[in-house]
Amino acid sequence: MSVAFAILGGACFLRSAATQGWAHAIDLVLAGLCVQLRLVCNLLDGLVAVEHGKGSTAGPIWNELPDRFADVFFLAGAGYGAGLMGMGEAAAVAGWIAAAAAVSTAYVRELGRGLGFPADFSGPFAKPQRMAALTLAAAVSAAEGLWGWRGQTLLIALAIIALGTLATVARRTLTLAGRLKDRAG
Repeated sequence: MSVAFAILGGACFLRSAATQGWAHAIDLVLAGLCVQLRLVCNLLDGLVAVEHGKGSTAGPIWNELPDRFADVFFLAGAGYGAGLMGMGEAAAVAGWIAAAAAVSTAYVRELGRGLGFPADFSGPFAKPQRMAALTLAAAVSAAEGLWGWRGQTLLIALAIIALGTLATVARRTLTLAGRLKDRAG
């Protein structure tokens, strides 16, 4: 379900570029709502799998893989939406950088776990912070026509998310390198 909400949310970001007025605002509010519904799905999945003992041997795959697709659908969708609103290729590039960095945060975390270390969920832009920033950006974007903007809020938010997520990848990588050094030495 989280992937379904991500596809819908990404589509709402895209559709917002083709709409005006209330329809534009509704598309962006729906996109933000889909971000939050994705997080609810993650929460419920964890509660059912862990707290109620319904996890399977393939559980780790279904815990991680859908989240990575969801990151890409939301962040790239927001980038393309902002780009089509008039922000051009820079917005699409920012969306893809944010998406690639989001996938990389999970990669570094899982690499560390594969090497026998505890999962590193550190930020500054782990999934909760990325999704909070994207939700806020969608909400503000819904009203940006009031001050004559169209897509600027999403572009700025995606740039912040991309930079913050790249900082997260760097931090987790340095932490992992330090853990490996400590183990070796």
